[in-house]
Amino acid sequence: MPNPTALIIDDEEPIRESLSGILEDEGYEVITASSGEEAIEIVKNETIDLIFLDVCLTGIDGIETLIKIKDIVDIPIIMISGHGNIPTAVRAIQLGAYNFLQKPLSYDEITLMAKRALEMKRLLSENRQLKAHLSKKWRLIGESDKVKFLRQQIDFAARSNSRVLITGESGTGKELIARLLHEKSSRADNPFIEVNCAAIPQELIESELFGHERGSFTGAVEKKIGKFELADKGTLFLDEIGDMSLVTQSKVLRVIETQTFQRVGGNRNIKVDTRIIAATNKDLLSEVQKGTFREDLYFRLNVICINCPPLRERLDDIPLLVEYFISTISAETGLKPKEISPEVIKRFQSYSWDGNIRELRNVIERIMIMVPARCVQLEDLEKAGILQTQRISKEYDYFSYKTLKEAKEAFERDYIIRKLRENKWNISKTAEIIAVERSSLHKKIKNYDISEEEVK
Repeated sequence: MPNPTALIIDDEEPIRESLSGILEDEGYEVITASSGEEAIEIVKNETIDLIFLDVCLTGIDGIETLIKIKDIVDIPIIMISGHGNIPTAVRAIQLGAYNFLQKPLSYDEITLMAKRALEMKRLLSENRQLKAHLSKKWRLIGESDKVKFLRQQIDFAARSNSRVLITGESGTGKELIARLLHEKSSRADNPFIEVNCAAIPQELIESELFGHERGSFTGAVEKKIGKFELADKGTLFLDEIGDMSLVTQSKVLRVIETQTFQRVGGNRNIKVDTRIIAATNKDLLSEVQKGTFREDLYFRLNVICINCPPLRERLDDIPLLVEYFISTISAETGLKPKEISPEVIKRFQSYSWDGNIRELRNVIERIMIMVPARCVQLEDLEKAGILQTQRISKEYDYFSYKTLKEAKEAFERDYIIRKLRENKWNISKTAEIIAVERSSLHKKIKNYDISEEEVK
């Protein structure tokens, strides 16, 4: 790794020589300039990691030099000031300088500040790389009319701070939409906090959302900051909002109305500025009619509604999605990329994809692990047992079956898979919803050879 390069800008030769000697002893490559004009030309033509810039220069002064260099490249600049120039040095920091050193210069101050400035530069670079990586991770893949319309909706909704309700089947990409809304908004530099309302036990969800004070309940051994507070100035994503209890719904409604709340066991109002994005795979209006979801909360959340289309409505996007998943899975796991034959793509496009994009990604990952061939053919899928348990159909074309018994069994199998997926393989809950005995549902799952992996 090459040594860092420091540029010293000062019209006093003794200062340049003194600083150069200190930095060279510390392993820096050093370039010097006696004026702002000379320094600007150097910055245009050399790779510089760190700059020491005197406030008082002949020609253009240190402030103007700072502004011009910042227009060219973003690197840490340490200002050098005399006793009478400290207000000017402070102004320079407001304009983007890293910090300032006061004359006479100290060896320890110079080396310590240079080290800290370079560390800050490294951290900022890593942060930019991380954000770039996350931006690549959260991409909306496809060029179908449905996806183009979805992109347009996201762009429009991201410009505001209004609440958004994202609807759609499981696996269609509701979390992706929520993250894109955040990334494209003015809140992008602030936290994106996610809460899966279906995954948190009902007795803990209020503590998760609002936090709690120490000793507020058994097990509360220390104070906890809730998700609303963590998402201040940012975005709170309430996934599976339809599974939230009525009691918690009323408290969330109050936070929406007042932007204030109290921690569990607390008595102090906490004010937050949090944008709420909610998502559900349920028909919330039906839930309102059944009395399991508050009508006032529904209308509070549903300021902007974005629907994620199922994969069966955007089959033209499958080739692009397959290519994207192969690339990302290869990068994540080190598996060698594979080619998918046109016949396999056509086969993919003839499936209903109950699990939508999530299911397609799982299939691609399975292919990359289980199929040894570099170019995947239909027979490779059959040998590996991939997609064999699914029904090849568009919009459930049960008329293709020869007998009524076969069509009924195909429908019943698909119906059970969908309901199990909606309830995250909770067999007791699914049995209650579809109004059959738990033992009867277990028997059907066994008879139809439905596995938990297939449901996911």
